[in-house]
Amino acid sequence: MEIPKTEGIKYAGSKLKLLPYIFEMVDELDNVETVLDGFSGSTRVSQAFAKLGYSTTANDISAWSEVFATCYLVSAQSNAFYQERIDYLNNIKGYDGWFTEHYGGATSDSKKPFQIKNTRKLDAIREEIEKMNLAWEDKCVLLTSLIYALDKVDNTMGHYVAYLSDWSARSYNDLKMQLPNRFLLSGQNKVIRDDVFNTVADHEYDLVYFDPPYGSNNEKMPPSRVRYAAYYHLWTTIIQHDKPQLFGKASRREDSRDNQVGSVFEEFRKNESGGFLAMEALRKLISETKTHYLLLSYSSGGRATKQQLLDIISEFGKLIDVKAIDYKKNVMSNMRSTNEWVSAIDKHHEYLFLMEKL
Repeated sequence: MEIPKTEGIKYAGSKLKLLPYIFEMVDELDNVETVLDGFSGSTRVSQAFAKLGYSTTANDISAWSEVFATCYLVSAQSNAFYQERIDYLNNIKGYDGWFTEHYGGATSDSKKPFQIKNTRKLDAIREEIEKMNLAWEDKCVLLTSLIYALDKVDNTMGHYVAYLSDWSARSYNDLKMQLPNRFLLSGQNKVIRDDVFNTVADHEYDLVYFDPPYGSNNEKMPPSRVRYAAYYHLWTTIIQHDKPQLFGKASRREDSRDNQVGSVFEEFRKNESGGFLAMEALRKLISETKTHYLLLSYSSGGRATKQQLLDIISEFGKLIDVKAIDYKKNVMSNMRSTNEWVSAIDKHHEYLFLMEKL
């Protein structure tokens, strides 16, 4: 199977490299038409499923994921419609506004995410998008284009909790919006911004893909999805256009503080018996998900152990296949033996578990 090309911002936990292995496993399944991507993030997995004609639902709690997914899975105007508006936005004059005040830096400054010439354009473009009074799905295309343009001229390591001391080479480039690589929609797609438990309670699917934020097994690390809210706080602010109260050297949103937990999957605490609360949540999620097949991602180094995941899978279904991808060695191995999987050394592995729910 030829894997469709997808687009996305620089994103921690991106599944771009996993796509060939995901679809190698899915290709072996029969009667799969409806798919849920339960933690859609940058939406690369959702994009690929939709491009291949599956009726795809993208679900996530983040504002940026909803916008990206709406751009690719729902927007229906012609490319010419969006290109006309993108051309107009690229030609408007920038000015000093809220984004320039908090995130723009002169070439002599340090540790700012963007050079001032680009935040001036951001200020003008974002305000103009608001004045266009577009339908939500059309607005999402322009917001996706704007965020992608900013992602190409940033002065970061790919997130917005800290900025580079010396200006990156790409930060000197001029911000220029481009038309996202949308595609012909053949399935019945849907975008949901909600807690995944609500989504699985209300719908049934042929295949569900889960990539929950297991978190680091480093006890000093804060909850994973809280880090995501912190990493991409600026995308939330651009989308919501709410000019929030900020804190810290990185000028983060108040609601992205590390003590803010938006989902049980962000929890790093343990219950009275010593088990991680996030693992209790995963067990509950798999139990309540109505699907024929369930595909689960897991990165080694997370709070879950492979044995814990195996126990959960065995409780609610039958393990069909396991793939282990070694990112360091760039190799993949099939592990059909449970014992081989549990005993394997997994210092730098990403796992895919395919189960049939019973």
